[in-house]
Amino acid sequence: MSFDLSGRTALVTGASRGIGYFLALELAKRGAHVIAVARTVGGLEELDDEIQAMGNTATLVPLDLKDMPALDLLGSSINDRWGKLDILVANAGVLGTISPVGHVEAKVFDNVISTNLTSIWRLIRSVDPLLRRSDAGRAILMSSGVAHTARAFWAPYAASKAAVEVMGRSWAEETKQMPLRVNSVNPGATRTAMRAKAMPGEDPETLPHPADVAAKIVQLADPALTITGQLYDVRQDKFLHYHMPS
Repeated sequence: MSFDLSGRTALVTGASRGIGYFLALELAKRGAHVIAVARTVGGLEELDDEIQAMGNTATLVPLDLKDMPALDLLGSSINDRWGKLDILVANAGVLGTISPVGHVEAKVFDNVISTNLTSIWRLIRSVDPLLRRSDAGRAILMSSGVAHTARAFWAPYAASKAAVEVMGRSWAEETKQMPLRVNSVNPGATRTAMRAKAMPGEDPETLPHPADVAAKIVQLADPALTITGQLYDVRQDKFLHYHMPS
């Protein structure tokens, strides 16, 4: 799918590897200026090299998403430099531990919720006014199939992703009369480091490469997109429509 994002600015979290890395490349390929956020500086620098090789530019932001005051300042910095934000990709997340819910350590649970949920809310709060200024604001929130299956031993991660989806649906409902479109994504099993940690016995070659997954997700950044408040399933390549309030 080809569409032009020239002159648009996209913020991507977790941009140093995996789906976030390749989504940043997809956005840059279409002309967007990418604000790449991640903890791993080396991965951000590699991304910057690739984007420059395309003839485009990126702004690198080494940042731990649990640094909430820094997230607040991020929106202010974007406002000062660009005055608006066109695309938000809330991709970064942590797995936690795969174990019975009663065995999860408090610090692990707190880290999952802080990284996967609280930081997303804080980021939304920081950039929502900027997305509303865009003539075609797009928010893409990364979810997971376990948000719907209540899979055994995945409770903290599943709960965090389910909460992000519901928060996104509420945000979409609040902004449905605006040009802003807010959607969640279930990428499905993908050849990433997080998947390898969760499923150590799985052959990664049987899974889609994150570049292929990103090539499908990027359509949610299309300025012509009309759908909002829904879940895009990458494996099925379609939106799974929620019931929205009348």
